[in-house]
Formats: sequence, C-alpha cells, structure tokens
Amino acid sequence: MQDALSATFAALADPTRRAILSRLASGEATVLELAEPFEISLPAISRHLKVLEQAGLISRGRDAQWRPARIETGALEAVDGWVAHYRKLWTGKFDRMDAYLAEIQKGKPDGTKQ
Repeated sequence: MQDALSATFAALADPTRRAILSRLASGEATVLELAEPFEISLPAISRHLKVLEQAGLISRGRDAQWRPARIETGALEAVDGWVAHYRKLWTGKFDRMDAYLAEIQKGKPDGTKQ
C-alpha cells in the first residue's frame, strides 16, 4: 500500500498526466477533450485518468453518458506542504550564501577589517 504523497508524486512523474492536469486547471473536460492533443488511444488516456484519480489529483463526475474529469486540490496542497518544509531549508541556505557573497564583494571574505 502506497502512502498518499508517494502516489501523488508517482502520478505527477508522467508528462502526459502533468499535461492532463494542466488542461484541467482551466476547467473540467471529457476523455475525448483530454485526448485531443495526444497521439495515444482513448483507453491510454483513461488509464492515465485512473492513476490521477487514485492519487486524488482529479475526480470524475457523471453527466449523462459522459464522465467529465475535474482537478482536485487536496493532493496538490499536500505536496505544497511537503515542499514548504524544504523551501525553508533552501531559503535559509540562499540567505547565508547572499550574506557571504556580500562580504566577498566588500573585499572582506573572512569578515576581518582591512
């Protein structure tokens, strides 16, 4: 059994699925609409949608015989929360590097007076 974050990253690892999510960011769409820009079969698109749905990135509704897909934000918010933790880490490192570079530009790399 895969944890939700791993399932989300696995789903996002595929460029076709990322493109589908990008399209769904502008509104819901049917399988036919989602398949238009790709040179792959409708069953292949359906398999991609199944992976996205299992990861919680999309949901599928019912509209007569159509099952439009729509983006869901919960899984992406979980990814954002996970990344935010590391963003703090690298932001701190960049801040320290900026301070070091400012010292070098002053001609005092070790902080001593000249």
